[in-house]
Amino acid sequence: MVDQTIKRHDNASDGTPDSSERPNKRARMSVEPADANGTVAIGQFSFDEKTLAALDEDDDTPHQPEETRASDLYLDTINRAALDFDFEKVCSVSLSNINIYGCLVCGKYFQGRGRKSYAYAHSIHDDHHVFINLETTKVYVLPDGYPVSDPSLEDISYVLAPTFTRNSIANLSSPSHLTRPSYDLNHKPYVSGYVGLNNIKRNDHMNVIIHALLHVPPLRDYLLLSNFRGKEPELLKRFAGLAKKIWNPRLFKSQVSPHEFLQEVNRASAGKFRLEEQGDPVEFLGWLLNRLHKDFGGTKKRDSSIIFHTFQGELRVETQQVLVRPDSGPNEKPKFDIDRELRTSVSPFLFLAKNIIPQVSIHSVLSKYDGKTAQESAGHLRRYKCQRLPPYIILHFKRFTKNAFVEEKNPTIINFPLRGLDFKEYVDSPPDNKSTLYDLIANVTHESVAGTTRDKENTVWKVHLRAGGGGDDEQWFMIQDLIVEETRKEMIFLGETILQIWERRKDGQ
Repeated sequence: MVDQTIKRHDNASDGTPDSSERPNKRARMSVEPADANGTVAIGQFSFDEKTLAALDEDDDTPHQPEETRASDLYLDTINRAALDFDFEKVCSVSLSNINIYGCLVCGKYFQGRGRKSYAYAHSIHDDHHVFINLETTKVYVLPDGYPVSDPSLEDISYVLAPTFTRNSIANLSSPSHLTRPSYDLNHKPYVSGYVGLNNIKRNDHMNVIIHALLHVPPLRDYLLLSNFRGKEPELLKRFAGLAKKIWNPRLFKSQVSPHEFLQEVNRASAGKFRLEEQGDPVEFLGWLLNRLHKDFGGTKKRDSSIIFHTFQGELRVETQQVLVRPDSGPNEKPKFDIDRELRTSVSPFLFLAKNIIPQVSIHSVLSKYDGKTAQESAGHLRRYKCQRLPPYIILHFKRFTKNAFVEEKNPTIINFPLRGLDFKEYVDSPPDNKSTLYDLIANVTHESVAGTTRDKENTVWKVHLRAGGGGDDEQWFMIQDLIVEETRKEMIFLGETILQIWERRKDGQ
């Protein structure tokens, strides 16, 4: 008699929501033909034709040729504000990471969708019925277990697993990217790529490195276009997933949590880099670059991975043993003797490091690599000069030195240009077809209490990121955890710079 399409539920007294909290949908019911007296039977109720006509007039819902699906009745219960796909995808009950589903009503993760699964029990006990498979992004209604395909769910699938095309990433480094802001669920504008990262405990030193690397165009584009679905290392999959979330133009919240990626960092580094411990961003950068190179399938060969292709250069090192001459004065520094044996070697590098002295220009720091300035270490003199410059140069300014008692900090301010830093003096035989001018794209700074002793507990790490490409149209953002602010160019020089990434200028710029 009645074509049931609405699932019956217990009363509100049983702990389940009452009918006022249900989606405002109606079931379509079959109508029996009118009898000789003009009475029409609908289910177990009887109406005359005049009353039925009045009911039809009151119903302003447009009639659809097909019946309303039961799944449609539950789509209104989805709470997008409660969804957060940034955390590690493990069941909230069993802590397993196999076959995990996310509840689209409360945002919790559960394992499986069979009759004995935790997701099935949650759908019955909590009256939450719409679940998404976190691996395949397919949506199901439980406890019935049938799939749902509805265009209104596409935004949820995209937040869970963003996808990019070459056309969609073509202008990420251009000024036009800044003119198209995105909006979150609260209609708050943000610029994709320049969003805050949660400082879960004390992971801000890793947050600045994540931001700096994901704003290097070749590495960024490689990760955004990737589709790691096979047996790739888990760290690589999660780093690519984090890159896609940071550059996602359709976020529900204008911030991202790196929790899932950092959990894998903790495992892959055997606990060396932890969420709850402050650390050194340069040490984390060195580990991450080498680990990513290995996970990308890289070898010792040149350009064997996107990491080596982007950051690796070559450095010539000349070494000579120090000899103390009888006629040398007490303050005379040792010098290279051209008449004695000189050993020369060429080794690859991923970033260049240098100790600093108070109030210096960046050219004074880089003089270490001019092939003339001698450095004394462990009874040997060394001279350095670059043989080949990579497309992106990472500079590390060593501010911390350890002695027998404390770790000292050098608060020196370094003067540097934002554009047009010429490395010509620091490379042998510069190639004719490649520029030696570099422009700054990322600047990591350190802030702590005044003094010369390092205070890890009260340390703040910030990163300045260039947006909109180089030239007059460029803008700079300062990001400190969840704080994202546009900053003036003059403010970039005032911090205690630890790390910089420089981009080779393209021809014609």
